[in-house]
Amino acid sequence: MQKYPVTLEEIAVIGGTRAALGAGIGLLLAGKIDQRHRRAVGWTLVAVGALSTLPLILRVLRSRVKVEDEPEPEPAARFTPREYVS
Repeated sequence: MQKYPVTLEEIAVIGGTRAALGAGIGLLLAGKIDQRHRRAVGWTLVAVGALSTLPLILRVLRSRVKVEDEPEPEPAARFTPREYVS
């Protein structure tokens, strides 16, 4: 099994790039602004989102760690609602 340790900051940056990519695609498909402006902003956001994602993907893939198979954790004990009432 392999694990990919990722920091909270990396997750935030990945989320930001996904948001830029999604906003760019949304602008390209929307009809609310002038077509010329919409295309310029949309393609810029798509390019920024796509190009900034590549280094992040490479960084995460390089940080993978091979882990020995860990035993399955014990299933959580099941409680009935009556056990929670005092």
